[in-house]
Amino acid sequence: MDESVTYFCLFAGLLSVLWFFLASSSGSGIGPGTVNRETQLNQLFDSLRNEQEDGKDSLGADSAMSYLQSIGVGLEDASLFLAVELLQAPSIGEIPRAGFVDGWKEAGVEARTDAQAAHLKYLAGLMTRDRDLFRKVYRHAFVAGKEGEQRALSLEMALLYWDTLFSKPGQKWVGSSTKINWLDEWRSFLQETWKRSVNRDMWNQTLEFAFKSIDDESLSFWSEDGAWPGVIDGFVAWYKRKSEMEVDA
Repeated sequence: MDESVTYFCLFAGLLSVLWFFLASSSGSGIGPGTVNRETQLNQLFDSLRNEQEDGKDSLGADSAMSYLQSIGVGLEDASLFLAVELLQAPSIGEIPRAGFVDGWKEAGVEARTDAQAAHLKYLAGLMTRDRDLFRKVYRHAFVAGKEGEQRALSLEMALLYWDTLFSKPGQKWVGSSTKINWLDEWRSFLQETWKRSVNRDMWNQTLEFAFKSIDDESLSFWSEDGAWPGVIDGFVAWYKRKSEMEVDA
């Protein structure tokens, strides 16, 4: 065989081995690293199940809460919604096998509760300043927070979730310069004037309004011709009247 052909064959073989090694060690593609981690995650999931109470492919309320506490999730703070989003839980009291396995696999986290706890702690610190991450968590909170097949949140539940999400390790809804507590104002407005439930659009637009009001406490970004929901238009009008009355007093 020609010497150059021999070298080419050896080089091609080495490249194949190298690509196989990289795929396996990084957990990408369908290499052994990915298969092994998926198997381990399924085994961990099975170890968390209560066979008398849980379905084959889901952790019920007691098992889910026990697991979340074991990885450092605060059941009364925003880290709960962070974990629920990562695991793509359809409700706060349920963790599906697919969400558990896919969530941790995509995060590149080993099938150990201490590693998962460390990763969630890192994400919680990131969420306090990363608006894109917070937006993902916030939006999934609406999905997981609804009861059954309902299409909206009750005002009582929405207020509870806002209190939780807009507190650490979530992001505070407070003005960046004069420190107006917009969450308190929003709560007072709704409790005084809003008698309806909170649908998805109102929920999502409240966050976008929150981000803008944090950066611009004068609310100069708002206009009557804007595309904000009516409830936010009502809030701006309510807040401006209230501010004028306080100045005149």
